[in-house]
Amino acid sequence: MSENFEREHDNLVPVSPLKRGIYLLPNAFTTAALFCGFFAIVQAMNNHFEHAAIAIFLAMLLDGMDGRIARMTNTQSVFGEHYDSLSDMVSFGVAPALVMYEWILRDIGKWGWVAAFVYVYGAALRLARFNANIGVVDKRFFQGLPSPVAAAIIAGFVWLAIDNKLPVNVFWMPWVAFVLTIYAGMSMVSNAPFYSGKMLDVRHRVSFGMILLFMVAFVLVSSDPPFVLFGLFCLYSFSGYVLWVIRFLNGRHSRIFGDEDD
Repeated sequence: MSENFEREHDNLVPVSPLKRGIYLLPNAFTTAALFCGFFAIVQAMNNHFEHAAIAIFLAMLLDGMDGRIARMTNTQSVFGEHYDSLSDMVSFGVAPALVMYEWILRDIGKWGWVAAFVYVYGAALRLARFNANIGVVDKRFFQGLPSPVAAAIIAGFVWLAIDNKLPVNVFWMPWVAFVLTIYAGMSMVSNAPFYSGKMLDVRHRVSFGMILLFMVAFVLVSSDPPFVLFGLFCLYSFSGYVLWVIRFLNGRHSRIFGDEDD
């Protein structure tokens, strides 16, 4: 019997040799992102919340690289897709919720862990829906807020507060964190369309204006990383709802995702 066949449910199913392998390069970046998420949890347990927040941002950077590297080197695999989702659940689901809870949400008792769980639950549903809808939705848009962006909002708020020495002991501060955590968690399971940026291919030529835009963004982020990053990701989290309203008013709200309003 050929080695390119496997027995599944008493049937002979052809299996491509490429799908059996585990590609080192893209999965190495995924492993690094997973480690950053784990590192963020450990740092939060040791009350090093600024290090935890930075680790989540580093995980976000690494997560953005593994998929692009896989496509550029033609090393995509089913294993890589599932491994990436599991890594995302740790780095952008569990880690941000635990960092926020250990930092400030625990001060409001049960409401704190409820908010943290809503975020984790939203991240899990977001990732499951993303995997189920691959090839169904418009590739130009994400259905719901991407989990790395939700994690960046949480981590950015922690980093911003610590870097600017905001008073965490005042009564309203935990409730601001509560609202932000709930908002990020619920946005991940919304149907709002968020621009994906997948149409931007680094292998192709870009305009001179795009290069200038990247340069300005780099300068702004380097000037005050926690403030600029938190602000940019908050603006992005609002953009999906703005686009949703605009398309709804124009009567085109059902044309982005195939499972809406059918």
